Amino acid sequence: MVLVRFFGYLFGIGTVFGLAVALVLFVYLSKLTGDLPDTSTLKRYVPPVMTRVHAADGRLLAEYARERRLFLPIQAIPDLVKNAFLSAEDKSFYSHFGIDFQGIGRAIVVNVRNRGSGRRLVGASTITQQVAKNFLLTNEVSIDRKIKEAILSLRIEQTLTKDQILELYLNEIYLGLGAYGVAAASLLYFDKSVHELTLAEAAYLAALPKAPNNYHPFRFTERAIERRNWVIDRMLEDGRIEFADAEAAKAASLDVVPRKRAAQIAASEYFAEEVRRQVGEIYGEERLYEGGLSVRTTLDPTLQAEARKALMDGLVAFDQTRGGWRGPVAQLDSIEGDWGPSLAEVPILGDVPEWQLAVVLSTSDSEAQVGLRPSRLVSGALSSERETVVVPLDLMKWAKAASGPRRGAQVRRPSDVVEPGDVVYVEKSNDEEAGPNTYHLRQVPEVSGAIVVMDPYTGRVLALVGGFSFAQSEFNRATQAYRQPGSSFKPFVYSAALDNGYTPSSVVMDAPIEISQGPGLPPWRPQNYGGKFYGPSTLRVGIERSRNVMTVRLAKDMGMPLVAEYARRFGIYDKLQPVLSMSLGAGETTVLRMTTAYSMIANGGRQVKPTLIDRVQDRFGKTIYKHDERICETCQASSWSNQDEPELVDNREQVLDPMTAYQITSMMEGVVQRGTARRSVSTVGKPLAGKTGTTNDERDAWFVGFSPELAVGVFIGYDTPRPMGRGATGGQLSAPVFTEFMKVALADSPGVPFKVPQGLNLVPINVRTGLSASAGGNGVILEGFKPGTAPPDSYSVIGFEGDMGRPLAVTPEANRAVVTGTGGLY
Repeated sequence: MVLVRFFGYLFGIGTVFGLAVALVLFVYLSKLTGDLPDTSTLKRYVPPVMTRVHAADGRLLAEYARERRLFLPIQAIPDLVKNAFLSAEDKSFYSHFGIDFQGIGRAIVVNVRNRGSGRRLVGASTITQQVAKNFLLTNEVSIDRKIKEAILSLRIEQTLTKDQILELYLNEIYLGLGAYGVAAASLLYFDKSVHELTLAEAAYLAALPKAPNNYHPFRFTERAIERRNWVIDRMLEDGRIEFADAEAAKAASLDVVPRKRAAQIAASEYFAEEVRRQVGEIYGEERLYEGGLSVRTTLDPTLQAEARKALMDGLVAFDQTRGGWRGPVAQLDSIEGDWGPSLAEVPILGDVPEWQLAVVLSTSDSEAQVGLRPSRLVSGALSSERETVVVPLDLMKWAKAASGPRRGAQVRRPSDVVEPGDVVYVEKSNDEEAGPNTYHLRQVPEVSGAIVVMDPYTGRVLALVGGFSFAQSEFNRATQAYRQPGSSFKPFVYSAALDNGYTPSSVVMDAPIEISQGPGLPPWRPQNYGGKFYGPSTLRVGIERSRNVMTVRLAKDMGMPLVAEYARRFGIYDKLQPVLSMSLGAGETTVLRMTTAYSMIANGGRQVKPTLIDRVQDRFGKTIYKHDERICETCQASSWSNQDEPELVDNREQVLDPMTAYQITSMMEGVVQRGTARRSVSTVGKPLAGKTGTTNDERDAWFVGFSPELAVGVFIGYDTPRPMGRGATGGQLSAPVFTEFMKVALADSPGVPFKVPQGLNLVPINVRTGLSASAGGNGVILEGFKPGTAPPDSYSVIGFEGDMGRPLAVTPEANRAVVTGTGGLY
């Protein structure tokens, strides 16, 4: 009886203790679970995905992301990849309910066995638990977090299917090198899609989730291979692969080929950065870096490469002709022994692959021997090979000293330019007779510039280069630099005149003029380039010869408010100050704006909006932006039932009369054939029109022109405006860049002439006088006249009056013009 009471007493105490423990556990778990996240949010989870930017031909241009991730639905992930991760992380994933008790047991046994060995503890977290931690919890190391993880895992298993859980895991997991998810990791490690991965490559990716940095492919190659082979063995053990495949995969090298992260298309850095900036302005930084946008740009990679080359050649040519040698990039303290590591530490312009850094090793009377900067292997290690080449004296004679006691002196020997230890840029010579190891001495130009290539009918920017090197300066001179366009603005002054009653044969006096600038200010006396005056001249001659004084008189006759309105219509200026100096391009604008304005002349006067982006799609493939705003109501027909073909409705504003557009185009053809651009641009051999532009003291040099297919704008000048030297005009500097580009861009073009608008009358005139002439005569061209206009028999000279205030009259006589009242001949 006493024994019964004793056991009853013990039972009572045990019951009370058990209830107390249960209560404590209940309170503890209630506290833990009270603020647990709702697992149903995982159903609505939208992972951050990188934005991808493509060229017009579909080639990848750039990627932008905070977490480099490409989302793949589970159905799109190959079984090979899924099996590799399941064997490595959770082989019982499809059979457990969120927590793998067998795995926990195995982990305990292994950890006890390895106690004191220094080996890393083996975990037993399931893929579901990892999803719970990565999506809903923090990385805190504590008992509380593990219990929360287990509870959430049970709830996740009730909320999502196994495939949904695995999909989240394979798209979210961090795998090193900035890659999140298997799709991004496949690209970043092997530069291929997940569908192209081999067994060895899939196993390596599956080896990374535990500690990506511990299995870095280059820093810890042997450890990475060991871990990969461990995954392969687990896959074989689980029956997911065959023995022969496993052995072959384990014998394979790692072969990691990191994907390039900068702009993927050579020479496109300025273009890609401008697209990134515009997308960020439209959709915000968060959507740019996490929204998974697909951006199809207007970039033509071929034209982009040619535009870059043309601009670089022009900048280098000017710098070598006028800039002088400004010294080496750097100097090495010693070139004794292995100079490679020291040279490799000197920063290089990575976006100018044609150039290489080199160190001068020795000089003779005829050449300099230089050592090329050693390349780096894929692993990042420096190559052990050392290559030496020569720079002949003839290829460095341009390098006259820009300063110091030898400034401007002729280069008679290499030692006049360089000395051993100097670090310089060199470029391989294309002259086969010079030999394979012959290089040019190069120097990064101090002058800079920009070029824009546009489809004149749509405003699509096909190529854009904003400077010599994006690595040197990210400032985009095509879109961000506001510079005076000089005489390249004149076509818009003349367009305003032609649109308002003037003709190409209208005569303006080219003679000295004074313009009052207001009380206390000296009068403004505009001058022609060269300082000469040429008397009465037609509008055509005025633009072909770029006469400043004529342009001022014409603007004065029309009124500057009209000129300002046309500048606004064409998008050159938002609000041009209506003073006469602005008629000569004294206001500031960008290369992109000027090229767009010329495009409107080229297309017959239709307004175009410049764009670098054709289309933007969201992560689900829905188009959320499209540049082409033309309307096509019948384009969506499901079948053809003998209906007419769809018609696109172009509702863009007509900013210039098509006839006026042709007249000014024809006049700018004269610039190329007889005017300020004839020495360069006429050599292209295709129908071209354009206008040079040079500002005071040759601070800015422009050429903007077009063919029936392309509009191109070129600007050259110092970033901080300063004189470039006498003769550094748009015709001498920018027109050759335009020419070099157009020769390649239009090489396969049939050379179709500019289209004449219906109703415009083509009349033979004398190109000098603007008066009627017999067709086929010397100096005779076909001039376009609008209905109701024609070459006059006599007319007033704009900007000048004869005796007693009567306008001077011009009459035809033997195909020449006599200016009555002065007796002078034009």
